[in-house]
Amino acid sequence: MNASCEQVNGLLAVKAAIAAAEDDAGRPVGAVTLVAVSKTHDADTIRPTLDAGQRVFGENRVQEAEGKWPALRADFPDLELHLIGPLQSNKAREAVALFDVIESVDRPKIAQALAEEMTRQGRHPACLVQINTGLEEQKAGIAPQQADAFIASCRALGLSIIGLMCIPPVDENPAPHFALLREIARRNGLTVLSMGMSGDYQTAIALGATHVRVGTAIFGSRPKPVTE
Repeated sequence: MNASCEQVNGLLAVKAAIAAAEDDAGRPVGAVTLVAVSKTHDADTIRPTLDAGQRVFGENRVQEAEGKWPALRADFPDLELHLIGPLQSNKAREAVALFDVIESVDRPKIAQALAEEMTRQGRHPACLVQINTGLEEQKAGIAPQQADAFIASCRALGLSIIGLMCIPPVDENPAPHFALLREIARRNGLTVLSMGMSGDYQTAIALGATHVRVGTAIFGSRPKPVTE
């Protein structure tokens, strides 16, 4: 079986598992959007999944996305590109120009930079606030106890905050983290919950995820970075 067939089979298997999890949770088919995480994979690797109908993709780095997605978008203008990794303020201009959804709004400096760029460009990608549900020092995101005030400040800047995103600690049961994210969203009137990855997206769907971010189960192991 060639690589492109493996990717398409992986995509179909993940979509079937999502549908089964929706059914188990008593949710309608299609309630959950698959964000195919294509970070570190090149355009030729991604293209078979586009040909198979997948249209929503996630990238971690602005510079990497700039190198492959403009050409793919020319062939597939209806695709939707999500930034799911940390954003540096000096990349806000490129992020606003390239992405349709920015899932990693995680601190006031980034919110301000995005608001200024959106005004300058007249382009307004939807935004999610990233919550650091596990209070991990090495991980980006707003602390849960600061979330309400930060969401309000983002809205005051004019950002279109539509939901929340989290990445639970790898060594903990993800369910309490997903439940916490759902509660923060509920009290702030937000309907989009980006939570769940290759190892835990069925749990996330049971707890209300609207978007799950799955990469390895579709594209296989990520290529190792080239070293000099």
